[in-house]
Formats: sequence, structure tokens, C-alpha cells
Amino acid sequence: MGQKINPIGFRVGVFLPWSSRWYADGPKYKKYLLEDIEIRRVLMEKFKLAGITLVEIERLPNTMMITLTVSRPGVVIGRGGSGIEDAKKFVVGVLKIDLRVNEVKNAEISAHLVASRIVSELERRLPHRKVVSRTLERVMQAGALGVKIVLSGRIGGADISRVEKYKEGSIPAQTLREVIDYAQVPALLKKGYVGVKVYIHKKKEG
Repeated sequence: MGQKINPIGFRVGVFLPWSSRWYADGPKYKKYLLEDIEIRRVLMEKFKLAGITLVEIERLPNTMMITLTVSRPGVVIGRGGSGIEDAKKFVVGVLKIDLRVNEVKNAEISAHLVASRIVSELERRLPHRKVVSRTLERVMQAGALGVKIVLSGRIGGADISRVEKYKEGSIPAQTLREVIDYAQVPALLKKGYVGVKVYIHKKKEG
């Protein structure tokens, strides 16, 4: 697994399930694919404050099952389940929608949440080395076996873009059986975008 390989995609179909589970022929495939992309975009934006990390979509003949993985389920569910009903309004074109919410067990070792936190702090103009150093320490203390953070772009407002890599612990690049969580989130800074990539090596469950 080189730096151009997504660790999640590298394991899908071998040790990880697909995030979209359905089958379609002909023009329906394109329709469902575009629907999935739009559903994910809208839900990831809508539940950003809930700490959403994953949207899984499963299609049956007359039903669509959407499973959200978040760090704060109460924000999604809302009072009396009103939040779930509100979320269902974003999904159209099927007879029935079933929405489930899963809780992130440890938010400190969720790559998407860690990357989002780094982006938030960079956009508040905090020094990038201090942000990364604090993040590495926090992730390792939370029980991770290793963490790697890659920043790319006009870091710190530099005139010439560059790539900076920070690593602590082990990040196996070729071992499929190891659990590597990965996320990539862009930070929009005053001088332009800075890409943030986070790799977290987690302990195997069970």
C-alpha cells in the first residue's frame, strides 16, 4: 500500500464491507450511484456537528436502509425521534426509508473526526506543528497502535506548497489484516487549501 492507495478501499471486499450495498443494471446503476453520492454529501453536511464518520446505504426492492455512524447519536435522533424524521425528508424516490444510527465507540481514534478537528484548528489559524503534535499525543493516549498525519499545500501561508508528514507508532502499509482507519479532509485557509490526511492503526477487536 503506497501513499496513493486509500487504506479503506484497499481492504473493501476482503476484510471490510462496501459502504453501498445494492445491485442495478443499465441506467439504474448510474441513477443509484448519483443518488448515493448526493445522499452522502447532504447527510455528512447536515450532521457535521453530530460527529458523523460514515454513511452506509443498502437498497432492497421497496426499501432503502441508511445507517449513520456518529459520535453523538442524540444530535441525530433529536427529541422524540424528530431528527430522524427530518433526515428522511432528504431521501426521495423510494417507497420506504429506514434510518439507523450507530455510535462511534472511541471518537479519539476515528480518522474522520481527528482530521475534521485538525481542519477546524487550522482554520482558526493555530500553529500547524502544535496542532499536529497535540493530535498525535491524544490519539496514541486513546489506545491507537500508530498514527500518521500528512499536510500538503501552502502550509502556514508559505509561497511554495509542500508536504509535511508526521508519524508516531506503526502504520503497516502492506498487511491487509491490520485495521487502518483513513480520512482526507481539506482545510480552507487564507492562502488557499491545505489537504489533511490521517491514518490511524487500531487494535483488532475481539
